[in-house]
Amino acid sequence: MIDYFCKYKIFVTMKNIVVLTGAGISAESGIQTFRDTDGLWHGYNVEEVATPQGFAKNPQMVLDFYNQRRADIAKAKPNAAHKALVELEQKYNVEIITQNIDDLHERAGSKKIMHLHGEIFKSCSVKNKEITFPILGDINVGDLADDGEQLRPFIVWFNEDVPMIPMASMLCQKADILIIIGTSMVVYPAAGLINYVAPNCHIIVVDKNIPAINSSLDITEIEKPATKGMQDVLKMLL
Repeated sequence: MIDYFCKYKIFVTMKNIVVLTGAGISAESGIQTFRDTDGLWHGYNVEEVATPQGFAKNPQMVLDFYNQRRADIAKAKPNAAHKALVELEQKYNVEIITQNIDDLHERAGSKKIMHLHGEIFKSCSVKNKEITFPILGDINVGDLADDGEQLRPFIVWFNEDVPMIPMASMLCQKADILIIIGTSMVVYPAAGLINYVAPNCHIIVVDKNIPAINSSLDITEIEKPATKGMQDVLKMLL
């Protein structure tokens, strides 16, 4: 294990922090991850609830699935890891790229958040994902958008493009520090964002199970859950 506390001086003049968060940061708020054996997607076939084809085949089942997720996320609260990222804004320009569809970063108080895979509290037309509508309750078959088409969750499903990736890659290019929290780094294209950072970018990985990262860059590994690991990051950077 790297003695990362002895390296803090390298961060003194660095200002831009880009954070890539995954399901692991929200798991400690009680939001289950679909990769866990007892996770939210356990018992569901991914193709049935997270693809355009699944929605076309059984739209109400898919809507019910996300209605339940929306209700569960509404009850969850930001944890210490979410709040630690807000603390970093005291000293740095912090921009968060999240793979999560929850709003815990927003509720914690972070100011700059990009959702790669959509947002659970937004909906859109099945024909036009460019215009979104806030949704706090349920979506059901027959609920229509302004264009007269069926509403669907504003979620990027498998087999759909991830439109925010170009903007996310540009953020990574200007990062002095990239912090990766709670992500397996196997879901693409998000996992490929690490390839866009500059050679002098310092990478900090926080995860209870450090993912394998194929990179020659300088990486500090903090093998702890997000809430505990981010306390180490605060000691290092503040």
